[in-house]
Amino acid sequence: MLTMALSGQAVPPPFVRLVAHAVRWRLLSELAHCDLRVRELVALVDQPQNLVSYHLRLLRSGGLVVARRSSFDGRDSYYHLDLERCAHALAAAGTALHPALRLVPTQPTIAAEDSAAPSVLFVCTGNSARSPIAEALLRHRTGSRAEVTSAGSHPKPRLHPNAVRVLRRQYGIDIADQRPRHLDTMTGRRFDYVISLCDKVREVCPEFGDQPRRLHWSIPDPAATGDDTAGAGYPAFDRTAAEIDTRIRYLLPILAHTPHREVQP
Repeated sequence: MLTMALSGQAVPPPFVRLVAHAVRWRLLSELAHCDLRVRELVALVDQPQNLVSYHLRLLRSGGLVVARRSSFDGRDSYYHLDLERCAHALAAAGTALHPALRLVPTQPTIAAEDSAAPSVLFVCTGNSARSPIAEALLRHRTGSRAEVTSAGSHPKPRLHPNAVRVLRRQYGIDIADQRPRHLDTMTGRRFDYVISLCDKVREVCPEFGDQPRRLHWSIPDPAATGDDTAGAGYPAFDRTAAEIDTRIRYLLPILAHTPHREVQP
């Protein structure tokens, strides 16, 4: 009777079969923190490039990993782990084993009484779209209980109108009075995390004191898709803000459980 009951459940869910391989699990673990190129993954997992590329193809076929052409070098690609899809797949795997094992994620918070709040710097090239969107969304999600700022290597004269528009419409955040900042203005500041959102700025981002944790989110420039004056490129900004917001939601548990240094004014 027991054999008959188990016979229909002998095959584990596709997600479990896909991530059970040691190399694929290691790749997922590295990509959970940062978008990376193949050569970087090869060095981190200490495996031949052809083997790493093979397992990345399987992860992409399974929908867990996506690849994007680098805006710095079009011959290169950045690989990104879709944490949202992983969360849903992991929850489904638990439910398949037993209904009581269904995972229900909780929203992490940063304690208001934390005197050494996490400090985060978001950087991109123009500091007119991606990085100010990330700055505003992280501040919004932490209830201003984090030191958050943004800057650019070649800041534009003003924020992109669609960046202002999407934050106001979709999230109720107003950054109309904010102005782009230059990376040079961050000299002497201490940060727990420096997060680059542009492949180009990752190559020129300066070092900061106290060795902050460096993360990279390879996010295409939404301003490259169309004119901003009539809102022609707005859908690209909507997608970009949604992706950044998703990444920030998965950044919060890391910030909440990381020892932080007090930020100098």
